[in-house]
Amino acid sequence: MTNEQLQALTEKISETLFLKPFKHQAFFNPRLRTTGGRYMLGTHNIEINKKYYEDHGMEELVGIIKHELCHYHLHLEGKGYRHRDKDFRHLLQEVGAPRHCTPLLDKKRSTPVKRVYVCTKCGQHYERQRRINTNRYFCGECRGKLQEKV
Repeated sequence: MTNEQLQALTEKISETLFLKPFKHQAFFNPRLRTTGGRYMLGTHNIEINKKYYEDHGMEELVGIIKHELCHYHLHLEGKGYRHRDKDFRHLLQEVGAPRHCTPLLDKKRSTPVKRVYVCTKCGQHYERQRRINTNRYFCGECRGKLQEKV
């Protein structure tokens, strides 16, 4: 999906569900990481995370657009547009927009454990990516001395 198609979809949803025009820009923002989309108060533009569309499909994208359009229309009308406001929650329910988007599929960059430290007193294991100063740090269980396992 391109930015032009996203703009057309946003305008269509705004006209059919909210019965009001969307007069600003809607586009994909590749820098968004932790949120499905955001409404910009200053410019009135809507930014969408394309990863949600790629991972969850059109239904999730439409839900995110509905959610952001609730912020948009309420803000322009001077009503409560924040998540905690009654106007916002009521409009979400009216148009069937989700309050939160589905979490992205978990594709964490798991880094391998490089170092293992063992307590000399109780045998507790500690896995770390970076080297630690064993003179400064000690076991959290028994306060014993740590030794790197080779």
